[in-house]
Amino acid sequence: MGLWDKISGEFVDVIEYLDDTNNTLAHRFERYQNEIKNGAKLTVRESQLAIFVSEGQFADVFNPGMYELTTQNLPLLTTLKSWKYGFNSPFKAEVYFINTRVFDNLKWGTPQPLPMRDADFGVIQMRAHGGYHFRVNDAKKLITEAAGTDGHFTIDEIEKRLRDYIQTGFPDAIGESKIPLLDMIMNYNELSEGVKKVLTPKFEKNGLSLIEFTIGAITVPDAVQKAIDERSSMGVLGNMAQYQQYKSAQAMEKAAENPNGGAGSGIGMGMGFGMASQMMNQQQFQQQPQQHLVRPLAEAQQQQSGPPPIPSAAHFHAVINGQQAGPFSFDALKQLITNNQFSKETLVWKQGMDNWIKAGDVLDLQTVFGSVPPPLPPQ
Repeated sequence: MGLWDKISGEFVDVIEYLDDTNNTLAHRFERYQNEIKNGAKLTVRESQLAIFVSEGQFADVFNPGMYELTTQNLPLLTTLKSWKYGFNSPFKAEVYFINTRVFDNLKWGTPQPLPMRDADFGVIQMRAHGGYHFRVNDAKKLITEAAGTDGHFTIDEIEKRLRDYIQTGFPDAIGESKIPLLDMIMNYNELSEGVKKVLTPKFEKNGLSLIEFTIGAITVPDAVQKAIDERSSMGVLGNMAQYQQYKSAQAMEKAAENPNGGAGSGIGMGMGFGMASQMMNQQQFQQQPQQHLVRPLAEAQQQQSGPPPIPSAAHFHAVINGQQAGPFSFDALKQLITNNQFSKETLVWKQGMDNWIKAGDVLDLQTVFGSVPPPLPPQ
């Protein structure tokens, strides 16, 4: 440092720090040889604290305000310096300004999928992201545990450490919550509070207070998401056995709609309807009062081994005069054929079909056309 810096440092008696970065946690006031004179003016602005450090030991802490430094407002430093006969000027001490405002809109996310055990889907991979807010609540811990001798300590220098805390704390909190995957989206607040509870001691160890922790989204692989969507289409959220029955019924219905399936197609359709009906009966059974659920095992097995219910007749929608109409039973379709309102070229659709197709291409309708006599010949 040059002669002019030394001279100007000796005459400057204002100690303050203006932060225009918005990411500074701690800043050490730079002064020539850390010398402070008797009567120097200390300015601590809102959202700041000032800490005096003498030879590695913490001394006096100043809250927001303007101060004239004397032995009266530096009692700890006076004791450390052993000023028995008053203020020695100049004296050497470090002054740290601590930013106490809330630092918000900080982001977190899981860099890798996290394996989680779910009661419905077994072991799944999930990702999550969100935000968190914190502030300094213990300036001395911040300096000793995080900033150290760094003269300008910023969020960037501690953010990795905080994210590491989140990477380990988030899975622990999710596991302890025991909330099923399908219910997590409705319990983001509860999950966020659980993660915050796990992370708070780790933040406080660095002199920080975790003000808020939020979960923005929890995502799963496409295969799991597809299973969730298909399961939602059932209209109820049952157990995995019901889900498997639902998928089996769907497959059987599609097989029954295959024109090349022959007689076996009709059997497949009957089994599909029977399986779906059995699934619904099982769900109604689960919803009965608890006293009706306790039954002898032999009786339950005997009921489950019985034949499925007789499938109901199929009903078709049809395009009549350019408008969708129906559904029509087989008898109603025969009447339409007799009235020349329905033919093999008419587009039809029923539940389970992907698209509208011509009636003449539907195997189930062949008997309808064959059972209606042709029109009478002209007289």
